[in-house]
Amino acid sequence: MKKSFFNIKVTLALSASILLTAVSVSAQDDVYPAKDYKGKLFITGGTIHVGNGQVIEGGSLSVDNGKIVQVGANITVPEGEVKVIDAKGKQIYPGIILPVTDLGLKEIGNGVRGSNDYEELGDLNPSIRSIVAYNTDSKVINTLKASGILLAGVTPQGGTISGSSTVVQLDAWNWEDAAYKLDGAIHVNLPSFIVPPRRQGGGRRGAGAPVVDPIKEALEKIEGIRTFFREARAWLQEPAHKETNLKFEAVKGLFSKQQKLFVHVDQVKQMLVAIDFAKEFGFDVVIVGGSESWLIADLLKQNNIAVILGQQHSLPTTEDDDVDQPYKTPAQLQKAGVLFALNDDNGETRYRNLLYNAGTAAAYGLTKEQALQAITLNSAKILGIEDRTGSLEAGKDANIVISGGDILDMRTSLVEHAFIQGREVSLENKQTQLYKRYMSKYGIPVTPAP
Repeated sequence: MKKSFFNIKVTLALSASILLTAVSVSAQDDVYPAKDYKGKLFITGGTIHVGNGQVIEGGSLSVDNGKIVQVGANITVPEGEVKVIDAKGKQIYPGIILPVTDLGLKEIGNGVRGSNDYEELGDLNPSIRSIVAYNTDSKVINTLKASGILLAGVTPQGGTISGSSTVVQLDAWNWEDAAYKLDGAIHVNLPSFIVPPRRQGGGRRGAGAPVVDPIKEALEKIEGIRTFFREARAWLQEPAHKETNLKFEAVKGLFSKQQKLFVHVDQVKQMLVAIDFAKEFGFDVVIVGGSESWLIADLLKQNNIAVILGQQHSLPTTEDDDVDQPYKTPAQLQKAGVLFALNDDNGETRYRNLLYNAGTAAAYGLTKEQALQAITLNSAKILGIEDRTGSLEAGKDANIVISGGDILDMRTSLVEHAFIQGREVSLENKQTQLYKRYMSKYGIPVTPAP
């Protein structure tokens, strides 16, 4: 009897999971990648925010075969078969870049494990490649395009060394189409040096568990990371090998400067360890998170360490910090000359507040163009794709966003057109479809929108 009841429960659970997955899969079947546009495109009469601090009023730009050809105030549109978009009164921006994210790897959070593929078992996994698990059919992707986010750094999580991240463009049939820069960074998570509060009834790991010195534990783990990189360096210096070591081969690009080491930390002591890694191994190091980076901004500048700030709309790291410290940190890094970018890793809003994080930074010390640069050109520089994107300059990919208002202001931001490598991509998503569905149900006119 018990066995029968158990089988019924399992069957019901599986049915519910299958139904949820089926509903998820069936949504947005009519939203698919744009076809290549090989002709000439002209966007005229708008305010062009180049992305490098320059603003061109009443400017125009021309695109040919997916590449930007001209940007300026006096560009003549030729006669013949050319596509022209009148952007008079509109704002023109580079495509926004989300630098570190689990987009396409995590779909329904902890609700359905089968929709998540962002973390591997084990502690040292440098050979894990996030790109091969990237799901181009994620329902979150289209909501980001509608916000102006056109590229993202898809990043693995978990363990001490999580694996490599890849930059993708957000309008693709499969991960091969999506890949924009493959395996550009290796991600490391350093242990915390902060002693957590003791739990009632025993050590910090619960009642009856042995009390562990967290500082000693953290130092031992960091020494383990150093040992791994030292062994990898020695192995890579050998002229020949009888067998291939996949983990050592995976970090080969760190030593040749073809990859960067993204170190996920927030505390000053952790960042000092990251700086030591840069000095000992010659790595190009990027701090990810960096909530306390403002305390050592001059040191980061001296050591040429870039920073990707974590979620900005949050409380300060310690109770002694100013309550608005996360809002002020970008301006403090800017003043110190540190190369930094903004990020959004909020699992509730699913990364769509990236632009408004930049808007907040503009209200707390950055200029509007500096804030824009922190989610476009700065991100491109840190990710190593500034030669292709990040700003609206001749020779770069035509990754372009046209908005009816200030894209950093949630009150006026309304993306009307988006182009990825010259292709005008669909701005439809599950949310816009539901909006139209229920406006139609109640006979309410649909407000013109993408």
